[in-house]
Amino acid sequence: MDYKEKREKKLDSRKSMTDTTPLLDNTYQENNRNNNNNNFYYRFNSFPVSNSAVVEMTTSSVNSKQLRSVFLGVDVGTGSARAGLFNEDGKLLGSASSPIQIWKDGDCVEQSSTDIWLAICTAVKAACALGNVSKEEVKGLGFAATCSLVAVDSEGEPVTVSWSGDTRRNIIVWMDHRAVKQAERINASNSPVLQYCGGGVSPEMEPPKLLWVKENLQESWSMAFRWMDLSDWLTYKATGDDTRSLCTTVCKWTYLGHAHMQQINEKDSRDMEACGWDDGFWEEIGLGDLVDGHHAKIGRSVAFPGHALGLGLTLSAAKELGLMAGTPVGTALIDAHAGGVGVMESVPASDSESIVDEDAISRRMVLVCGTSTCHMAVSRPKLFIPGVWGPFWSAMVPEYWLTEGGQSATGALLDYIIENHVASPHLANRAASRRISIFDLLNEILESMKQDEGSPFVTALTNDIHILPDFHGNRSPIADPKSKGMISGLTLDASEKQLALLYLATVQGIAYGTRHIVEHCNANGHKIDTLLACGGLTKNRLFVQEHADIIGYPIILPRENESVLLGSAILGAVASKKYPTVREAMKAMNAAGQVVHPSKDVKVKKYHDAKYSIFRDLYEQQQKHRSLMTEALS
Repeated sequence: MDYKEKREKKLDSRKSMTDTTPLLDNTYQENNRNNNNNNFYYRFNSFPVSNSAVVEMTTSSVNSKQLRSVFLGVDVGTGSARAGLFNEDGKLLGSASSPIQIWKDGDCVEQSSTDIWLAICTAVKAACALGNVSKEEVKGLGFAATCSLVAVDSEGEPVTVSWSGDTRRNIIVWMDHRAVKQAERINASNSPVLQYCGGGVSPEMEPPKLLWVKENLQESWSMAFRWMDLSDWLTYKATGDDTRSLCTTVCKWTYLGHAHMQQINEKDSRDMEACGWDDGFWEEIGLGDLVDGHHAKIGRSVAFPGHALGLGLTLSAAKELGLMAGTPVGTALIDAHAGGVGVMESVPASDSESIVDEDAISRRMVLVCGTSTCHMAVSRPKLFIPGVWGPFWSAMVPEYWLTEGGQSATGALLDYIIENHVASPHLANRAASRRISIFDLLNEILESMKQDEGSPFVTALTNDIHILPDFHGNRSPIADPKSKGMISGLTLDASEKQLALLYLATVQGIAYGTRHIVEHCNANGHKIDTLLACGGLTKNRLFVQEHADIIGYPIILPRENESVLLGSAILGAVASKKYPTVREAMKAMNAAGQVVHPSKDVKVKKYHDAKYSIFRDLYEQQQKHRSLMTEALS
């Protein structure tokens, strides 16, 4: 039977999800009540299960010796799956990563859920081996992943979302911009839900991507039985429980999490019927079929991050991961949000031991700096900020409103600037021969140039080079996916020194973008005065110092570099009941490291204020140019 015939057979045989489909199969609920031998039976959410889904965990399988309490965090980024093991104080015991495949074709960026799961299993086993952690010691597990869209059929098999028809490619990656036109049409609807997305959806969110698939891949649209954020698919794969996270649904699907504000608090957490979908919105944008069956394809139940799902790991998932069946699994987070959970309470001891200030968390912003950068701030009141995503209720720290700014390309932009320069190969070889990063080598070149040219400070070297870093659009605070990157000050120079200047100007452009976001948030109700930063880019001392100097606030780095993994592990700790809430777990497991202060040199501030003014002007020039050309072509 060829693939097409197989897919047609699945379509014909697929069971529809009706309003009467039980969330939990009655037979297995009865087994749970009647079971008296200390075994646990797993029950699947939203569909009947077979005998092969039975999970067994007996007390005799645990060694009688005193075991540590270890919590496992899994993070699926754009290029790799990573696993990290932490003790109850948040100290890293071991970590490992495994690469994942990615397909790029113009605006289309795709991945495979099968490939990702295999990479996770590899990383988890390697982390346990490196950390000398037994499976019995792992008391809880949490997942985080990019906000990518996953399609599976009624049997949980991949459904292609690719023009190629390749069945492996069942994930539209977060950075995919194929749905720009669909996003524009959705935003033209002026639906009330859009005010909780900064005034409009981004093509990186799920509704535009879903609409694109419906309009362009009809067969895939008909076959898809579940549409899931990648984080939710991971917990579903691990536990069989289709409960979705308030993080993913609220931030990327227009779910109104505050519909639950009066129903429940985090300490009484349970999976909740999904009453926050705006059916009128889905119908108006042409996706009314997703409302069918109590929203079965996009989520019939939701829960706070860290809520324990089902009865933990299924037997099959546990075997593949090398862990114990029944290990508690927490409701997931998007990767950037896990970074926020892993770092937001990382304040120096002198601050945390002073008079308790419950509002202090609302004056902090977390920068999660990787391929892109996310800017996370929380508040008790809901704050509507034009061009900035949110406010999202309980999307990161339960029972707080989240404001989420972002830059779509930061680490990716630095890679692009460096790798596409003619001097890059030679520079990369020099760095490799010394076993340092190319960033470290560029930083050394800049210091040498400062001495040679008698510059008052390194940052002054870029007085003739100015960069608008919108090479992948502007996510915040302008919210213009059509914005383009701009470089002012190019010459015919192709030397390593010229590349170093471009690199420095790019770092500065990224930092000016963050300053723009911080200023915009504070102008609309926030009172941010402290930054915390995590992610791969924070290992670059120049990147962190430039942000501190340009924004004018101290930047706290966490004790543990792997903040996203720690945030994921915190979800497992909460699911295991080690800590009653995510906030309590954050306070116990977060810890501060180095604090980077802004320069006290008034000349540095004056310099950056001038460059920031030019930075803001570059976008205004681009708008003017765009308008002129549109008029010329009309």
